[in-house]
Amino acid sequence: AFTIAKHHCTINIDVVSSFAYDYSLDIDGKPLEKFSKKRSKISRTWTLTLDRKGYRIVLEKATVDLWINGQRIEADATFEDEEGEIVFDIGGHQANLKVVSSGNPRLGINHVLFVDEVEISQESEYDNN
Repeated sequence: AFTIAKHHCTINIDVVSSFAYDYSLDIDGKPLEKFSKKRSKISRTWTLTLDRKGYRIVLEKATVDLWINGQRIEADATFEDEEGEIVFDIGGHQANLKVVSSGNPRLGINHVLFVDEVEISQESEYDNN
């Protein structure tokens, strides 16, 4: 067992046969897949590389706290009506996080990150090199 940030982690090793094992990871008592699904509902995450340095940006949706590589940062945020923008610096590059209503209550709010005016996808890693 080990801890990452405030999360208790356990690696499980199950014997399948004499020479075969199954490995699984539990975080806070939940399988990794279930933990990840829950996190995706309460936060948004982007990973990118700028000038050969890796960054992980996390937005906590409920508090609008912004984290870069595990450190909470202060950012300029403006909100009006059904949209907003959070402006911050990441490794000397300008970043803008747009927060826009989807117009559909079931879909909620869209969060779109731009670094140096390039949209960064949540699904893939971005490298400016």
